[in-house]
Amino acid sequence: MVSIDTPVAETATVKLRITEIFASVQGESTRVGLPTVFVRLTGCPLRCSWCDTAYAFTGGESRTLDAVLQDIASHGLKHVCVTGGEPLSQKASLALMSALCDAGYSVSLETSGALDISAVDARVARIVDLKAPGSGELERNLPANIPLLRAQDEVKMVLADEADYDWAKAQILEHDLAARCTVLLSPVAGDLDPAQLAEWIVRDRLPVRFQLQLHKVLWNDARGR
Repeated sequence: MVSIDTPVAETATVKLRITEIFASVQGESTRVGLPTVFVRLTGCPLRCSWCDTAYAFTGGESRTLDAVLQDIASHGLKHVCVTGGEPLSQKASLALMSALCDAGYSVSLETSGALDISAVDARVARIVDLKAPGSGELERNLPANIPLLRAQDEVKMVLADEADYDWAKAQILEHDLAARCTVLLSPVAGDLDPAQLAEWIVRDRLPVRFQLQLHKVLWNDARGR
């Protein structure tokens, strides 16, 4: 396996398994609404109860890093989001992100929070999930990631009910998350009324950003959008 500082000239030897690459608007995070190229890597060790990208668990196409970079460049956009599945389950994702940064892209990573983020290129904005109890994957959270968070990173918690909200509030206070980076709270579509979550946030004066998944609003969660 190559290191994350592999020169672009060697990208033809690096392989990734890709589910899809497409252009859309960013539906989440503080980059919401920005035209973005999404690189969805295949594979994920988690099975969250509310997952909406289960089609990325298996399959995909093996492609060289060079081919992936050419595909991304063809879309002519500045922002690139590396997502999944769980991107960090493929070690070559580190080389991909570094190559994208070297090429001048603004790069974000969407990761489950279950895998170590320390080797991710420092130029990448890391969007790190904390899995609430309702996800069924609470025990997969990696506490060692929390001290690594920087101002350019973001923590996302997807909440299914009031118990999840109370858990999220406790995490924010215990780890002083809002002092580390932006904290994002989202409702599970179809489970938690978005207005109810917004009311709880305002009631408790939580220092967080409420968000909805914009792609669900615009395209009803259609694949490749």
